Amino acid sequence: MKQFNTILGILEFHEKGLTYKQTQERFHVGASTVNSVLEKYEALGIPLEDLKSRSAEAVEELFYPEAKTRRKAIPLPDFQRAYDRIHAKGSRANIVFCWMEYITENPEGYRLTQYTEHYNRYVERNFGKRTSMGVERIPGQNLYIDWVGDQPELLADSQTGEIRKVHIFTTTMAFSSYVYAQAFPDEKQNNFVTGVVNAIRFYGGVPEYLVPDNLKAAISKNTRDELVITSVFSDIESFYDVVVLPPPPRKPRGKATVESHVRYLETHLIERLKETTFFSIEAINEKVMEIITDINNETHKREFSRKALFDRYDKPALRGLPDGAFSPWEYGCISSLPDNYHVPFLDHYYSVPYTYLGKPIIVKASFTEIVLCDQHNQFICKHKRAYKEFPKYITNADHMPASHLFAMLNNTKDGAYYRRWAEKFGPSMGKFIDLMLKKANHEEQAYKSCLGILLKSEKKPYLFVDGIAKRCLDIGMVRYSYFIKLLGCDPVTLDQQSQKADFELPDHENIRGKEYYE
Repeated sequence: MKQFNTILGILEFHEKGLTYKQTQERFHVGASTVNSVLEKYEALGIPLEDLKSRSAEAVEELFYPEAKTRRKAIPLPDFQRAYDRIHAKGSRANIVFCWMEYITENPEGYRLTQYTEHYNRYVERNFGKRTSMGVERIPGQNLYIDWVGDQPELLADSQTGEIRKVHIFTTTMAFSSYVYAQAFPDEKQNNFVTGVVNAIRFYGGVPEYLVPDNLKAAISKNTRDELVITSVFSDIESFYDVVVLPPPPRKPRGKATVESHVRYLETHLIERLKETTFFSIEAINEKVMEIITDINNETHKREFSRKALFDRYDKPALRGLPDGAFSPWEYGCISSLPDNYHVPFLDHYYSVPYTYLGKPIIVKASFTEIVLCDQHNQFICKHKRAYKEFPKYITNADHMPASHLFAMLNNTKDGAYYRRWAEKFGPSMGKFIDLMLKKANHEEQAYKSCLGILLKSEKKPYLFVDGIAKRCLDIGMVRYSYFIKLLGCDPVTLDQQSQKADFELPDHENIRGKEYYE
């Protein structure tokens, strides 16, 4: 059966007076077909303009009714049912699955190719053509990151002969499709980070966006409303001044570039690697780099190689590498800061301000320091990393509540410490604390009172505190309670009281004086 366009084309050429040969060459048909169409046209007696106004199916049925009859003999599939099945929420059914159901029920029905052809026509006729949006690739903008799905058994144990799987990390520059790959023994976070750092060094510059797949090593949460990246990728973002922007979850079209190259590498990289057995990761990566170089330089079915496009467009658009090299921390975390406001890391415990009780804390450790951050990777505090067995608890006094600080200072300081502390307020304060220590039967018994006075005095002007101490000394009231009482007074009121106490009464016959009552 000839198609609608061929039938009308033959008739139009006939109307224009073109020869049979010209008609045959134009529509790739034989003389018998041309004769058959013209004979049926004359027999029908329908004007050409009328035929043009009819649907393609109607015209084809007029000229080839026997073909339509043959088609009707084949059970027509329920394409609407197949369409609903394929597009149902959560469905994993595809066109092959639907065809298998159909052919089981109708063994004489359409083969898969015909079924697919008719299904696509049905969808186009009822739901419109499927469109895809053109994506503008900008040089130097996106670096796609992923693991290759295939995990080939390539690594042989030299002693046992056991063959182990390896995992292939890969990246792709969006514009040039310039690829990088590296083999690792597993897909743990430290290997993923190492792959990213080595890839950026391989490209010799920093793109605008890093686009990792939604892996736990890079992305903590990615929903329609919120994106949370892991602490290590947050550090990568800061170090390279780059934006980490994963594709939407369960949206493969959001990362079509890297997906296509992952499939490509599964064939052209892994299949070549399978030809050899390796005894070290280093040997595998030497071969990987050799194959990747070939892939980037090849021009098969391409006008320019990936390497040529990268050098011409991507590389000039990349930002320069930062000074130094990114060194990932050792990472740890706790979901809730305990009551003792210390975070465990290896054999030691490091303090966090007690106001973070019950909140998640992230630990980042280098060789020299421990950095503590909140759940959003925002800096809280840091400590020097402890390596000695004791003390186990590394505590910053500023992180303690007032009651704990009071107890710690009371238990760890001596008389000399309190005397030095008092002297910074002034000479009178120094003498006052010295007398308090000496008045006690044992100096240690006065530590608590000295600590209380000095802590409360820190919140007052030093000159005011030293004045109170002088007043206590002048009247011989070297007591905790009296000092604290005066410390709580308003400086102006206290000054007026002091002046009143220093005022001497004049001699007068109506003034008896205190001696009268003795």
